Amino acid sequence: MIIIPAIDILENEAVRLYKGDYSQKTVYSKEPWELVKAFENNGAELIHLVDLNGARNASDINRECIIKIRKSSALKIQIGGGIRDLDKLKYYRDMGMDKFIIGTAAVQNPNFVNEALNLVGIDNLIISVDAFAGIVKISGWEETTHLTYDDFLNRLSGQGITQIVFTDISQDGTLSGPNLISYKHILDTYNFDLIASGGIASMKDILELSSIKAKKKLFGIITGKAIYEGRLSLKEAIDTTK
Repeated sequence: MIIIPAIDILENEAVRLYKGDYSQKTVYSKEPWELVKAFENNGAELIHLVDLNGARNASDINRECIIKIRKSSALKIQIGGGIRDLDKLKYYRDMGMDKFIIGTAAVQNPNFVNEALNLVGIDNLIISVDAFAGIVKISGWEETTHLTYDDFLNRLSGQGITQIVFTDISQDGTLSGPNLISYKHILDTYNFDLIASGGIASMKDILELSSIKAKKKLFGIITGKAIYEGRLSLKEAIDTTK
């Protein structure tokens, strides 16, 4: 299982939102590219990078910041937020990003998933499944769909997707602990490489997630706020789960 530190970019700053609410943000760095170096020094192999402005309305305001982050380290980066067409996907591919996360576009345009698979390959495409009370939300979590996350996962499975990030929005940014029930359900029901996101606050949460008894093991865990606020040692989490 891999521990993946998160960097969420809003207006060129590294922030964390509370339950996805753009009005409830905490700024953790005005130089997000420096965070990558710190994560690398603590043993990280992969960074989870989200363009929050892009996720919300496809804004490109964070372009230069994202370029600096890419140039700051040779670490692998999985990037999401506002990837809604092949041009944006090609742009990030040509920039040297390693994995690509799509969410809103995967819900609204299933054919784009097929096009993305053809462009970057099954090993490099991740679908972000973001749910509140079991219902999928899109557009930076500001728009509610009529799709349950099981409906969405069944569709993705039929399209040949193998990697997903699942976020329980009600837990995200709260440090209240992860939704173990949902993760167990997904691991028992589907064959995705599942990355857990939302609510991870401590080593206790990491250990509980890593020891879920299900048909399939958890592939990875994304954590951000707990690291920034000193509640979780990234190095300890990585060393413990190797």
